Amino acid sequence: MKITYYGHSCVVVEEGGRSVIIDPFLSGNPASGIAPADIRVDAVLLTHGHSDHFGDALEIAKANDCPIVAVFELAEFCRKKGAKTFAMNIGGQQQFDGFKVKYTLAFHSSAVQDGEALIYAGEPAGILLTMGGKTFFHAGDTALFGDMRLIGEMNQIDAAALPIGDVLTMGPDDALLAAKWLRADRVIPVHYNTFPAINQNSKLFCDRLHQEGIEGHALKPGESIEI
Repeated sequence: MKITYYGHSCVVVEEGGRSVIIDPFLSGNPASGIAPADIRVDAVLLTHGHSDHFGDALEIAKANDCPIVAVFELAEFCRKKGAKTFAMNIGGQQQFDGFKVKYTLAFHSSAVQDGEALIYAGEPAGILLTMGGKTFFHAGDTALFGDMRLIGEMNQIDAAALPIGDVLTMGPDDALLAAKWLRADRVIPVHYNTFPAINQNSKLFCDRLHQEGIEGHALKPGESIEI
């Protein structure tokens, strides 16, 4: 499994000739290092509807003739905008061609901007993505919550993307505890340094992970890890 980071909370995950993108905030983020037109994927996976995660989902899905996988209300919004969709909800899982998706809890909020309107987009979520026998957990935007222990007990998580920015999500202290509860072998910090309010020292966070016996990968946009 190859995981490539494209800034903020966006990753592309590839394995066995299949590729998915999670939370494609690209054109609105000059630090992403890639344009939506350059993305080639088999599905777009969304954790929630906020603009810094929803991003270029519609454009990418239509250009690739692939589905947007999202919680029901957000999937319905995308369907009405002309995209192919597959609606899911918290606790549900689905086997697709070459990958499996399961939605987990996340403690946050979710809405999508449509002109001047802010539309409820269902519950926020985390994503357990399994490809080629490896499992990647994208926590989405979330606070620390106790059931992360349960997620770690029920799944062999090979790598996890955890927000560390604070203010809008958990910060480094809570993310460190989340990494331990999830029993993740590797952790990629996300959702930091995009805006001044969420500036963090990712190297320091990864050093703290190392002290707990967890590999930390503070990736720059365009950098990858293989697991």
